[in-house]
Amino acid sequence: MSSSAETDSSMNKDGEAKRPIMHQDLTYQIIGAAMRVHNQLGPGHKEVVYQRALSSALKDADLSFEEERPVELTFNGEWVGLLYLDHYVEDAVVVEEKALSHLLTDEEVAQVITYLAATGAPVGLLFNFGRSRLEYKRVLPPTKFDDWQVRARRYAWRPGDMPPSNPFIRSPSVVERAE
Repeated sequence: MSSSAETDSSMNKDGEAKRPIMHQDLTYQIIGAAMRVHNQLGPGHKEVVYQRALSSALKDADLSFEEERPVELTFNGEWVGLLYLDHYVEDAVVVEEKALSHLLTDEEVAQVITYLAATGAPVGLLFNFGRSRLEYKRVLPPTKFDDWQVRARRYAWRPGDMPPSNPFIRSPSVVERAE
């Protein structure tokens, strides 16, 4: 007699058909790059260090990407803020890096889901470089995006009612010094 895991491998835990994971080869390459970064640097650094190192590893892997890609967030047709993706790879994969001493939580996964909803990307990767072993999760967008814009507001940068003149400047103090 075979186990249910063998016979139902195309079903998820709720008995529904599994969705195919888009860009498996690409996500595999990105995960490999992140593993190389973690193996070389180890845990204990600030998130920005891992972000820069991952950029270097992605270049070495000949992958195209954008760092700190701004994504405008609107609600009812009005601008409400900006989301910043740590990396957007090959115009297909949202990558979020963390350097946390604790295991990844649903809150961090929810952040990536918000980014998937805002960009329409088919898959995201969430990395935690802050532990002795690299922790990562491949995240798929939910089948329903009901009210995602409302939930996304907590991740949006909002200096006031106006979008910044330079979307790459996130700090109001930097904007004030520039004026």
